[in-house]
Amino acid sequence: MVTIEIPGRETLVLQNLVLDMNGTLALDGRLLAGVAERIARLRESLAISLISADTHGGLEHNAAVLGVQAIRLKPGDEAQQKAAWVESLGAASVVAIGNGANDVEMLRTAALGIAVLGEEGLAAECLLAADVVVPSIVAALDLMLSPRRLIATLRR
Repeated sequence: MVTIEIPGRETLVLQNLVLDMNGTLALDGRLLAGVAERIARLRESLAISLISADTHGGLEHNAAVLGVQAIRLKPGDEAQQKAAWVESLGAASVVAIGNGANDVEMLRTAALGIAVLGEEGLAAECLLAADVVVPSIVAALDLMLSPRRLIATLRR
């Protein structure tokens, strides 16, 4: 569990991390540098799901390497499937990280939505749906490893 007390906002009590795969923590289906070691550390405090339509393949392999749960989306309406997964976990306990247009509802639904500007870019809709925008997945995961860094960004 990760607890973040934010002045002027509710205290976040996060138990789940939901990660989009392609464009967020993988490029062309391959995990980006620095992801595996950070996920290993985060597994100590958060239940982690890797959610994807698996455009480039590798979902099960990457989930196994990371030691996390793989959630394969069915073709069509991926955005709603991602939001429904967040809801099923209890949205108030979820931090979600993504970069694409199909991540918008997931970021809006989660207690904390983080958008990543990676090598595949960042959908404008996703940018607007996020609570925080970061330049890389490593930066996003580092925020969760050192959550006090979020206080200055999110305080009101």
